Amino acid sequence: MEKHPCYSPEAQHRYARMHLPVAPGCNISCNYCNRKYDCANESRPGVTSEVLTPLLAQQKFIVVKEKMPNLSVVGIAGPGDALANWPNTREAIERIKESNPEMIFCLSTNGLLLTEYAAEIIELGIKHVTVTANCLDPQVGAKIYRHIFYRGQKYEGVAGAKILIEKQLAGIQLLASLGVLVKVNIVMISGVNDHQIPALVKKVKELGAIMTNIMPLIPAKGSAFAHLPATNLQELEQMRDLCQIDLQQMRHCRQCRADAIGMLNDIQ
Repeated sequence: MEKHPCYSPEAQHRYARMHLPVAPGCNISCNYCNRKYDCANESRPGVTSEVLTPLLAQQKFIVVKEKMPNLSVVGIAGPGDALANWPNTREAIERIKESNPEMIFCLSTNGLLLTEYAAEIIELGIKHVTVTANCLDPQVGAKIYRHIFYRGQKYEGVAGAKILIEKQLAGIQLLASLGVLVKVNIVMISGVNDHQIPALVKKVKELGAIMTNIMPLIPAKGSAFAHLPATNLQELEQMRDLCQIDLQQMRHCRQCRADAIGMLNDIQ
């Protein structure tokens, strides 16, 4: 963890990360998300100015690494879901491992397919996985997720949320048991899921997660939650303080774009 700027507050001042946007497709629909690709002025998850093939990702990595010797981490964080685009994600990582076997790799995912790809994640040597999980109750989940696509079927509302939550929790437990450092991202949506966050933090700790990252809602134009207010930052800190009693809290997250490069404090 000492070289991963997202997992270590100290590492953020010394090491850089590179997000490779090789995963455009997504298998769930979140009401807070609008994956607008070409938007250079927005900095939030799901945004990128380009989508790369695995070959282009490798070529870009080589150029960036030459200019940025303190680059320690390559992450696949979208603009869709890393596991929903697993062939691209896997090939990009394999290509970069050929160029730099010592590089740290991490994935960000909604967790729907974690149990299905856990063995391959381990085989690739990926030690850091971030799962975005926002609730335990499918009734709450139905307010956050419009639908999911799972094994060729579309599930809406409570039915979809139930499957997603079950898969997230099973995936977190499985990966943690296999030695992966699992961080759980939680979007705090006032009046929707905030009342359930402490219980969620307790649960993922029980399953083996090492850290949670409670993030504010960024109302994205064009999303179903565009009309909701951004999370009050004082309330956010209070929630983090409350949950810190149970599990380590990440407090230096920058809610990066899917193509972010550099130190966490850099805006690129």
